[in-house]
Amino acid sequence: MDWTTLFQTVLPYLPARYAGDIVSILTFLIAAAALAMRFWKPPAAGSRLALLYKVVASLAQSKGWNTNAYQPDAKALMIPAEASRTIEAAKLGLDAASTHPKAGEPPKAVILD
Repeated sequence: MDWTTLFQTVLPYLPARYAGDIVSILTFLIAAAALAMRFWKPPAAGSRLALLYKVVASLAQSKGWNTNAYQPDAKALMIPAEASRTIEAAKLGLDAASTHPKAGEPPKAVILD
């Protein structure tokens, strides 16, 4: 169940005054989290702030195309838009699929036999 479905299910049972307050508070929290994500450098993977970073990123709805290129547990291969990711990854000895910012894990080395 996503947030909107849950919200639409619960909202009719609340008095209008409280529903408006809840919508305003949630809107503020999402906007504040998005602003924090704009300026917050991702912490190291083992840091105590990594979990908080992921919570704030989730609240800011930072997923899909909106995900930051750098994550606490992954590093992106930043290359020019016109360059080939496969060629650049091969130069570094990395698996091209694992170098994408949205891969969700650190880049993997290519094992040559």
